Amino acid sequence: MTEVLSQDEIDQLLTAISTGDIESEDVTKVTDQKKIKIYDFKRPDKFSKEQIRTVSSMHESFARLTTTSLSAQLRTLIQVHVASVDQLTYEEFIRSIPNPTTLAVINMDPLKGSAILEIDPAVTFSIIDRLFGGPGEGVKVTRDLTEIEQSVMEGIIVRILGNMREAWSQVIDLRPRLGQIEVNPQFAQIVPPTEMVVLVTLETKLGDVEGMMNFCIPYLTIEPIISKLSAQYWYSSVRRGGTTENLNTIRDRLAGITVNMVAEVGKINLPMRDVLSLKPGDIVRLSNTHIEDPLVFTIGNRKKFHCRPGLLGNRVAVQITKVLEEIQQLDFEELTEEGED
Repeated sequence: MTEVLSQDEIDQLLTAISTGDIESEDVTKVTDQKKIKIYDFKRPDKFSKEQIRTVSSMHESFARLTTTSLSAQLRTLIQVHVASVDQLTYEEFIRSIPNPTTLAVINMDPLKGSAILEIDPAVTFSIIDRLFGGPGEGVKVTRDLTEIEQSVMEGIIVRILGNMREAWSQVIDLRPRLGQIEVNPQFAQIVPPTEMVVLVTLETKLGDVEGMMNFCIPYLTIEPIISKLSAQYWYSSVRRGGTTENLNTIRDRLAGITVNMVAEVGKINLPMRDVLSLKPGDIVRLSNTHIEDPLVFTIGNRKKFHCRPGLLGNRVAVQITKVLEEIQQLDFEELTEEGED
């Protein structure tokens, strides 16, 4: 950055030039000097500042979701927010975390490779204490997790990964899965030591206990979607309320929902003693129902159609004869156009 001279310094410089103490060529040479930026070829920057800002925005959403979900599960206030987003080598990350700690190896499907979610031991033991019925106070111990404690933390991490999937949904349909939990950082060599990674540091506070959660993503894993980590792509996707891929995902999920459908022949109120006395061959006469009357076809708890009973092959079936209530269909294309306006 160019240094700004004060008025006194400018006056002294002009006086020195006028008296001949300093040649004007010397001033020109100093002004013409080019700025040199130091570049370490052993540690090249692979993420632009814009991509770092996008990653930070994604994980700010992830932090809000995690705050809500963990607070509900632990029934106490938990605060999670993004402290920093940096790029460094994997070796520097491994050296910066304590031993032992809680290291979750995350499979980043459909992306190749894995990522690391590291939870500070103080936060880990505070969560375990809270889930075991304690007040959630931090325990100043340095030991490995027992099998029971590891199983409890697996449930917490799986919930956190669900929040991560939602936070990344604007960029990719990420399906993170917990691989295994390690306690020694030296046993979690997912990439070469000199490989560049992006490190998202999340400051976590549970009551009076404070610690860090670190999410480490190698460049090799995130490289296929690096072009989507731009402010223009991110904010345009948020403004539209989701991409076409997201709308197709919503359609697929809605298509798989199970809905109860009932063809109601009729109804009658019977005392319990009459119901208990029913036996095969008894005839129950339905009130206000004739054989010519259509059946009412109900979807969920709403009457939608009239129909009549019959057979289709060897199966009992009904045939729709009249629409009682039009089913409103959601037009995703119109919603997309409204979101863009």
